[in-house]
Amino acid sequence: MGVESKKKVRLAVLLSGGGSTMANLAERSRDGRLDAEVAVVVSSRADAYGRERARRLGIEEHLVSSHKVDFDQLSLSTFEVIRPYRPDLIILAGYMCLFRVPKGYENRVMNVHPALIPMFCGKGLYGHRVHEAVVRAGLKVSGCTVHFVDNEYDHGPIILQKTVPVYFEDTPDTLAERVQAAEREAYPEAINLYAAGRLRVIEGRVKILGREPPPTVS
Repeated sequence: MGVESKKKVRLAVLLSGGGSTMANLAERSRDGRLDAEVAVVVSSRADAYGRERARRLGIEEHLVSSHKVDFDQLSLSTFEVIRPYRPDLIILAGYMCLFRVPKGYENRVMNVHPALIPMFCGKGLYGHRVHEAVVRAGLKVSGCTVHFVDNEYDHGPIILQKTVPVYFEDTPDTLAERVQAAEREAYPEAINLYAAGRLRVIEGRVKILGREPPPTVS
């Protein structure tokens, strides 16, 4: 009798733009670096290039437009589209709308933010605006944060953070490249931890099972 292959975690990916994060996850899924598969892609914008990327990758994609719709209705409509695909995890990948977590999906919706939450986050701070604010503030370190989503902007239990240096000569563009490289590693790592059953949310904080505790100071 052969060994039964492990079932991959099914992802529903929500996006509003180019779809580079989605494409990174799909590529890693196909070459075995990600223990998950992109089951469906939903865009909030008709002109999002991520829709074309999904089609080229052979992934079913849908449009649930955010135009003239409040976030409550948008979230309900979006979930109705992805529900038949039975996603284990909902992934926000450059999704520029507030997504209300559906019942039964608490700690099953993830987002990545291009800064070290709780700094430089919240309504109005997204994408390039974040890097502009970091450079303007003169920070020496920035990075990205993968977190479980609740019903607030850039809020919810933090899963992983990766840091990158900020140099005096940096522009928002050069800093963005460094942070995006960190995101490409951090997001798959967080999804793999979820797939392995190693994430526990305890009193609003995420414990990663199997990690060695820091040495005690004698």
